[in-house]
Amino acid sequence: MAMYQSTSSGADVSVTVGPRTSNGDGYAQLSRSNSVNTIVELFERVQLTADLSAVEQLLLEHTASRSLLIASASAHTIRSGGKRLRAALALLAARLGQYSLPNVIHAAAAVELIQAASLVHDDLVDQAARRRGRITVHARWDNDVALMVGDYFFALAAAEMGRSPDSRIIGYYAHAVQTIVEGELSPVTVVEPTELALEQYYYKTGAKTASLFEAACKSGMAAGGGSEQQIAALGRYGFDLGVAFQIIDDVLDFTGDEQTLGKPAGNDLRQGTITLPLILALSRTKSPTLRMFLEHAQPSDAQVETVISEVLASGGVDAAIAEARRFISQAVAQLAEFPPSVAHRGLVELAMFVLDRKA
Repeated sequence: MAMYQSTSSGADVSVTVGPRTSNGDGYAQLSRSNSVNTIVELFERVQLTADLSAVEQLLLEHTASRSLLIASASAHTIRSGGKRLRAALALLAARLGQYSLPNVIHAAAAVELIQAASLVHDDLVDQAARRRGRITVHARWDNDVALMVGDYFFALAAAEMGRSPDSRIIGYYAHAVQTIVEGELSPVTVVEPTELALEQYYYKTGAKTASLFEAACKSGMAAGGGSEQQIAALGRYGFDLGVAFQIIDDVLDFTGDEQTLGKPAGNDLRQGTITLPLILALSRTKSPTLRMFLEHAQPSDAQVETVISEVLASGGVDAAIAEARRFISQAVAQLAEFPPSVAHRGLVELAMFVLDRKA
């Protein structure tokens, strides 16, 4: 199986993220010492709150179906919220060019509808009762409603793409949806040999998660009138950011808690999902406990706790965080061709937030 790669051309670059001197408009590249604590604070700092509220209002208006059942389930999903990270990426990318909210709002809404649709369908496939502490659509209503709501969101997303001023945006998102499906159907099936396990992991991560980050960034830059070179650079930024986002999500399954995550720690382990911390832990230790654990279809809580402890002790989590940091460095490097601005700072801060987030 080939590793999934960003569709944006260009070689990967590795740099060190660090401060630089400010210029005349008071801009300075982010360092860890002035990183934000919450995503809300970040959005306020880069003056994105009002535009994200407009995106939220558009989502609520356009999901108000004539069918009371679909309208109710849609509102339940949209009001469940989330960070609106992907919409923020589209808006910030557009701000690197010639910004106009009417030109980019539909691309921002489309990516959130695609994300919502994929999560509703994911929960249905996994038969997950809750997501981030909130009851899922199929659990509150039934499987048929969840299937229809997911389909409805995909249709709404297509409509939003059609309202965007640049027809290339349709292609960016269509490719992302195709890739997400392929990634969903490409699980990591081995932990050894390490090279094969990593190939499978990065293929799935690139396809299922990073591809939509990439599409959001490319769509925003296109809506802002960016050149092909600028669109490609933002695509690479989004892709690498998305890989890092998923790695940290997998790390949190070992380091987080139910109150913070909205799900119990070790949830991936309970479901038999092989993630990067486990792969890297096994590459560093010959622990029979970790190998035996993979043979248990329904591990006990005690077994899960033991594996979490061993993965932490072996350095698997630290190694995974180092990988996430590498991808964040690559992402930020793609912004080098853009002049300093509030939007530029926002994209750098967003990258650092992804690296440091706790939920």
